[in-house]
Amino acid sequence: MEFGVFDHVDRARDDLHAYYEDRLRIVELYDEIGIDRYHVAEHHGTPLGMSASPSVYLAAVSQRTKNIRFGPMIFAAPLYHPLRLAEEICMIDQMSGGRFEMGFGRGASPIEASFWGLEREEMEPVYRESIAIILEALKTGELSFKGEYYNFDRVPLCLEPRQKPYPPMWYGIHSVESAARVAREGFNVISLDSAEETGEYVDSYRAAWRQENGDAPEPCIGISYFIVIAEDEDKALSVARRSYPVWHDSFNYLFRRIGTVPRHQRPADWDGIVAEGRAFAGTPDQVAAFLKDACETSGVNYLVSQFAFGDQTVDETFRTVRLFADHVMPILK
Repeated sequence: MEFGVFDHVDRARDDLHAYYEDRLRIVELYDEIGIDRYHVAEHHGTPLGMSASPSVYLAAVSQRTKNIRFGPMIFAAPLYHPLRLAEEICMIDQMSGGRFEMGFGRGASPIEASFWGLEREEMEPVYRESIAIILEALKTGELSFKGEYYNFDRVPLCLEPRQKPYPPMWYGIHSVESAARVAREGFNVISLDSAEETGEYVDSYRAAWRQENGDAPEPCIGISYFIVIAEDEDKALSVARRSYPVWHDSFNYLFRRIGTVPRHQRPADWDGIVAEGRAFAGTPDQVAAFLKDACETSGVNYLVSQFAFGDQTVDETFRTVRLFADHVMPILK
């Protein structure tokens, strides 16, 4: 079992300078305790995502850490010019000493894509074309491509990634169909759904992976949970029940403005998200038992926790992370 952290980098205080410094201190702790990877979301026009430019934020992460690998989960590829994104990937992979990992997707929110003048139906084809261009550029050092949205004629890429032919790739799965497709494309994956649902995705992913790759080692197949830990169950629940609705308010911010709801809506309160099997708060022993059962049910080989969310203080997050390192990780390993 490997361990990761997912972070929306959602805003919960007015002083942004202090907020970023606090978040970087938390990432330093992830590095210290031996978390394998740190994944950040990309969002625009919403307090849900203060890493609106993941490359900028993760460049700072690269200089504040030594061992942890990191990357976006995901780059909203249709919102980038592929030449610029390829160059940024090369830069950050070199600056980090080869610790960068690339998450790609079309973007979860058509509202955010509309800020760039993209229509919903354009997101998938633009994503597909952009990824083909970026991967070819990273492999060859040159852009030559004729497509529906972009055309390049031997444009030199004078930067190169440290990892060859390019950094590992990631994708967020929500169905058995997407799991099989990205398995054939060689992506690592993370599910944000319940252990039972994720188990179906994992079966689909593994079948497609083995068909393509035989007995080759599997990529990371992950599941993610909101996690809060304290020495006392009531204390953990108090933090979770207070901080999660703040996160949920940010999650729905743009949708409230236009009078709709997200495609992948979440319950409004902590007890609701726990009932759906997507979160847990309690003592170290309780959390370890919950996560052990979830990993066995889903069949994953990668556990991703969301520790910092909503209006949690740095001290509250530090407590969760240290208890997780001391009492949960050894059991799950």
